Amino acid sequence: MLWEFARDSTPSRRRQRYGDVEYDWDFRVDTTGATVGWRDRLLGLFHSPYQPTDPALFREMLGSLMQAGPNINFKEFTFIDIGSGKGRALLMAADYPFRRILGIELLPELHSVAKANISKYKSDSQQCFVIDCLLGDAREFAFPPDPTVLYLFNPLPESGLVMLISHLKQSLQEHPRRVFVLYHNPLLEHVLTRSAAFTRIGGTQQYSIFAAQ
Repeated sequence: MLWEFARDSTPSRRRQRYGDVEYDWDFRVDTTGATVGWRDRLLGLFHSPYQPTDPALFREMLGSLMQAGPNINFKEFTFIDIGSGKGRALLMAADYPFRRILGIELLPELHSVAKANISKYKSDSQQCFVIDCLLGDAREFAFPPDPTVLYLFNPLPESGLVMLISHLKQSLQEHPRRVFVLYHNPLLEHVLTRSAAFTRIGGTQQYSIFAAQ
């Protein structure tokens, strides 16, 4: 892990990370992985490295969800991003008419950038204006009793994801409702497939879509 961190800190690798900056140029925000400081990149090796979602893939995932989820009306749903980082997924979700949008992030520096991005974000295509992010540990997150679209981009190691899904299952038992999980780069997909609370209803090699039973 330390060798990978050292290699990722070289000037050439940093220039490669600037390949995701086009979204930032379009909306005058800072969501690129290239400007993440060494401390947060090092912490990311032990939790989940920061990597913003590609806008085209995000639109594909939401489009697939609308096809897979019968009669889904985003106006009834809260969009929640676990490990929201600098907030790019929150901003992109604002192009859809969600009831509200919420992120939770462990690292204070990334959370601070996300708050700044949310405050200055402007887009002609924006449909949701109730956007917020919380600083905290997702393993202790109390899910709101709302119909939910939960977005995961490998935010936690396996033990943490098991805990998160267990809390979500308990929340569903206490407040039955429609919940969909969008899992981008589903390296730990087995955590969800092994849970009796969720069924895989769609996806590709790049992402999986689950629905609460």
